[in-house]
Amino acid sequence: MALSNGVLVHGPDAWACAIRTPDGELKVVARPKKLRASQVRNPVLRGPARIAEVFALLPQVKRALPEAELPLERPRVVGAMLGSAFVLQVLRRAQLRPVARELLSGLLSLAPAALALRGGELASYHGAEHVSIGSYEHGTDRPKEHERCGSHLVGPMLLTTAVGNLAAERAPERLRRPARLAAAFGAVATSIEVFGWMTRNPNHPLSRALARPGHELQHRLGTREPTEAQLEVAEAALRACLELEDRDHDHDA
Repeated sequence: MALSNGVLVHGPDAWACAIRTPDGELKVVARPKKLRASQVRNPVLRGPARIAEVFALLPQVKRALPEAELPLERPRVVGAMLGSAFVLQVLRRAQLRPVARELLSGLLSLAPAALALRGGELASYHGAEHVSIGSYEHGTDRPKEHERCGSHLVGPMLLTTAVGNLAAERAPERLRRPARLAAAFGAVATSIEVFGWMTRNPNHPLSRALARPGHELQHRLGTREPTEAQLEVAEAALRACLELEDRDHDHDA
């Protein structure tokens, strides 16, 4: 995960965060995870557990490294989220065709992320994250786009959310709210399972089609070419996370 002033890297059992302070100092903190989604094997629960793991991780990061600037701390991003939620409610009541409404809703849900990436160094640190992790995994220099970037969830999420919401609307009025909650839960679970399949089958035509929106998003908006100083931050986070993962595995052995 890219931060406004650094990079957060997490593996199955540990996380590490590296930031650059305003005076140029590099700070790195690494800790074992308290909640480990890698231990969840049920395919229905596996995806939501990974989302919960990230949200549980952020307060832990902030306590250990208060200088870390999380994207959600920016007032205009919070404002965009609230504004998007309001407009989404208006769209729900609009006299639009269901497919058109779901398409507009899906595109609107991307607005907070797009706003978070505008200005500052977030997009550059996102590129640094991809370059450092991709180069480590492939053993050679890699570009600022990465095949496992969370942006590749955009295609599956738009599709599964639209299908789930359309199905929920067919439920009786008294059951519509729980049906929408079930549809949202199912969309997350299904999308993350599909995302896993995409990473294992990157050359499949369906995989390429589903990855295209996310690839374009990270290529054109989500990432910028990082500086050497930003790459140093990303590599420090990756190195610290790997060291702690190796230490935990040696201890378990």
